[in-house]
Amino acid sequence: MAPSPSLSLNQTSLFHPQTSLVTWLKPPSPSALFRRKPTKRLLPPISAASPSSSTSLSVTEKPTTVHFHGNLIESHDSFAGAIKGAAFTENPVERNELSATRRLFTQDPPWISALFLKGLTKMVVKIERKDIDKRKFDSLRRRQVKEETEAWERMVDEYRDLEKEMCEKSLAPNLPYVKHMFLGWFQPLKEVIEREQRLQKNKSKKVRAAYAPHIELLPADKMAVIVMHKMMGLVMSGHEDGCIQVVQAAVSIGIAIEHEVRIHNFLKRTRKNNAGDSQEELKDKQLLRKRVNSLIRRKRIIDALKVVKSEGIKPWGRATQAKLGSRLLELLIETAYVQPPLTQSGDSIPEFRPAFRHKFKTVTKYPGSKLVRRYGVIECDSLLLAGLDKSAKHMLIPYVPMLVPPKRWRGYDKGGYLFLPSYIMRTHGSKKQQDALKDISSKTAHRVFEALDTLGNTKWRVNRKILDVVERLWADGGNIAGLVNREDVPIPEKPSSEDPEEIQSWKWSVRKAKKTNRERHSLRCDVELKLSVARKMKDEEGFYYPHNLDFRGRAYPMHPHLNHLSSDLCRGTLEFAEGRPLGKSGLYWLKIHLANLYAGGVEKLSHEGRLAFVENHLDDIMDSAENAIHGRRWWLKAEDPFQCLAACVVLAQALKSPSPYSVISHLPIHQDGSCNGLQHYAALGRDSFEAAAVNLVAGEKPADVYSEISFRVHEIMKKDSNKDPESNPTAALAKILINQVDRKLVKQTVMTSVYGVTYVGAREQIKRRLEEKGVITDERMLFAAACYSAKVTLAALGEIFEAARAIMSWLGDCAKIIASDNNSVRWTTPLGLPVVQPYCRSERHLIRTSLQVLALQREGNTVDVRKQRTAFPPNFVHSLDGTHMMMTAVACREAGLNFAGVHDSYWTHACDVDTMNRILREKFVELYSTPILEDLLQSFQESYPDLVFPSVPKRGDFDLKEVLRSQYFFN
Repeated sequence: MAPSPSLSLNQTSLFHPQTSLVTWLKPPSPSALFRRKPTKRLLPPISAASPSSSTSLSVTEKPTTVHFHGNLIESHDSFAGAIKGAAFTENPVERNELSATRRLFTQDPPWISALFLKGLTKMVVKIERKDIDKRKFDSLRRRQVKEETEAWERMVDEYRDLEKEMCEKSLAPNLPYVKHMFLGWFQPLKEVIEREQRLQKNKSKKVRAAYAPHIELLPADKMAVIVMHKMMGLVMSGHEDGCIQVVQAAVSIGIAIEHEVRIHNFLKRTRKNNAGDSQEELKDKQLLRKRVNSLIRRKRIIDALKVVKSEGIKPWGRATQAKLGSRLLELLIETAYVQPPLTQSGDSIPEFRPAFRHKFKTVTKYPGSKLVRRYGVIECDSLLLAGLDKSAKHMLIPYVPMLVPPKRWRGYDKGGYLFLPSYIMRTHGSKKQQDALKDISSKTAHRVFEALDTLGNTKWRVNRKILDVVERLWADGGNIAGLVNREDVPIPEKPSSEDPEEIQSWKWSVRKAKKTNRERHSLRCDVELKLSVARKMKDEEGFYYPHNLDFRGRAYPMHPHLNHLSSDLCRGTLEFAEGRPLGKSGLYWLKIHLANLYAGGVEKLSHEGRLAFVENHLDDIMDSAENAIHGRRWWLKAEDPFQCLAACVVLAQALKSPSPYSVISHLPIHQDGSCNGLQHYAALGRDSFEAAAVNLVAGEKPADVYSEISFRVHEIMKKDSNKDPESNPTAALAKILINQVDRKLVKQTVMTSVYGVTYVGAREQIKRRLEEKGVITDERMLFAAACYSAKVTLAALGEIFEAARAIMSWLGDCAKIIASDNNSVRWTTPLGLPVVQPYCRSERHLIRTSLQVLALQREGNTVDVRKQRTAFPPNFVHSLDGTHMMMTAVACREAGLNFAGVHDSYWTHACDVDTMNRILREKFVELYSTPILEDLLQSFQESYPDLVFPSVPKRGDFDLKEVLRSQYFFN
């Protein structure tokens, strides 16, 4: 080794006296070089070498400090003389004397310099990137906090600015329809709220209204904006003949006001210095505010929330919310007006009409019934409804996707959004369920919390290419690719004839047209709300969906509009923010995914058949990707057109690339269960025939239970059609229906049968499918045909899935026994989540408000035995499929996968589908290897020792490990 003339940072090495040169020249692994933590330590002791050695060592002349592969090395002195040999002395005394003062450095072999420089560069880049990421994260967090706490404030400022502009220019600004209305309502409503606040404040406590303490808690302008937006939001989301129930509107407004008060109340107290405040009080306020701001800056949002909550107010309760909401609703009715368009001549006096009217509706329980119900509604003027669906995008939407990962779940109300109220379960006011969750420890439910955190930490982004296509189709009027028609159907004119049958037919037609228009209006508002969120988020690098549970343990995103559990429009518009190379297996699964989305029977072919389908349509796929709007539009024939188009774009990109496997894909690839509810029943019952029918057993191609049921239904109808119509009225119906029976007719009923679909539900499902076919046009004949078809379909189901029916009956019997003793059915999922069925007979709670007497429904003390019994089998299976999904989510995260779940559909990157498939099968086998029904029975017996329960149904001999080899279990 050549001597080093001087000591350099990257050319330092050391020799231990008892270490051979060969050992030092053996390259260590890079991980060994960089995994050690930087520590300050001295070199090993050395002594002078003999002059006969061929190795000469260079010595530093000055004290120096260097970093060697992450380790701090110090040299304090130089040697006091020349080195006289290469051999290290074995004299321990001499060695120790030298070690106290002398440090020796030699030149590295070339491989060490190369590794060190490479590692050092990576470390520097990593530190810089981490610093940039931290700044970006802090910026996003600040934006998220503002989004959650200042949304209403910004809306108030907007209306103030618009008013100022209108006064300065003496004309109304060019505004969208809904904002134009809001601008006209804002000032009058604000003024009457201010008047009401002053009026209640000046009254003595004895004569003040019940809502008086709460109407003062927000500034009038902010309260006005909340009332307007909440009311119009209810109108957009679903009105019935232009009417909204008073109790619904009042409580919704009250809840929104309470949420805003929680934040405003804290900010107001800490920002405002009252004249009567002492120096200590002023100082405390300043310190409190500084403390919260400091906590937010340091990302300690949970601690900041604790401060806010400790300084906050107690929950109001439904009665308080309804009383305040009713009064504010009354003030809106007094001040909100609409104006019809002026005539061209301008001679007529402008007409102003109330935008809302309070009235009462009387409805009968069913036609001809003497039982009537009378309730108050807010009726919207027809001018207000006209064009409203085009303005949905201008509404304020709370609980939008988050710019930063959600808070980790730690309890019933600890997790999710940073400041907006977030609860781990949607209990819908069930106190029993709330109490069960509040008593649960983090240790017991840590796997549930972990699963929700995993789902919430999946980063999404908007697929701009698909959004652009959606926007263009929507601008052209919709009515394509699953988008609703933007135009209403015309209302039929009344016939001039007085013929009773013709008049009755006209009434039916008018009723049907109005119903269609109401549905279209609601769907148009829904599309606009989804698109408004997509437009808002399209320029973001990524965003997150906090998740919580329904009472059965199924996970849902807390944001209601643009999410992956929603329609094809939403799923096509969303993609993973992180991209990963396709790889060979990823390209394979991308093609399978595209075939599944096209559907139309293709998804029931073998994997080879689906690949062949894609290969045969490559020209159509390339055309769809390159010219989606003006091309051949092959993608529009797909069952899920927007998702299909997104897959076409990625596949086209890969096929055009010289290296298809290295193309980066952001597309989520789905693996769907085969009639998943029946799969869970088959695993519980271990019936081999049923297991094979729902793909728990490997096969050459996927078994199709829907085709099996439709074949059986066809056989029954064929037999009925040969009967005498005189003695068998169903014979005529069977002859009409025999050629209309197909897989699609029975699919929804089969799918929901395990989830407790009733005969009435099955009838409505089949009726809709028959309407779509359009063969039967007479309403009475259509109803009769749907009744007959539902009866036959449920009978065919019972014949094929006997073991599943036996388990459903056993679950229902157990629930009936428990509920008959006036107890709600309770159980704990395999992940430790307590579930309480919330079905109790509701009690009416009458409260007098300024608008009317409201009847609030609240949970009673008497359980509803029928609902407890019929709902338990589907709810129990839902809790099991939710458990399977959460187990899979956590395992996928541990394997380094991005994961999203939609109940029985699991999503990940194309390159990771093989890994996810292995995991989800292993977790299914793991779940059902435990004695689930036996554990359930034992928990019932322990909870209700005085009750007697039937034995668990006998199991079959199906081997669960067959699932591990079934490629079509999820596919």
